[in-house]
Amino acid sequence: MPVHKAVVKASVGLHARPAAVFVRAVTETGLPVTIAKDGAGQVDARSLLQVMTADFQHGCEVELGISDAALDGAHSRQAAEEALRVLSDLLESQGAA
Repeated sequence: MPVHKAVVKASVGLHARPAAVFVRAVTETGLPVTIAKDGAGQVDARSLLQVMTADFQHGCEVELGISDAALDGAHSRQAAEEALRVLSDLLESQGAA
């Protein structure tokens, strides 16, 4: 399973606008990305409700992942790893002024 770690940099965490921007980017990948933090289970990163209720606060480290089962056919492992890198970069750039 491809995974990538990131730190949530948005000052409000993944709530409201930062969450919506992130979920939109995940949806555009066409991949079933999950997001998790220590002490909590994975949630579907394509779901704004699940992302916002999981309470990913500013400064928390998250793990983005894609199930190996989703990588057959049109989606290669390399493409999935690149998508996770882009999503990680997005999370870490949301706090930039």
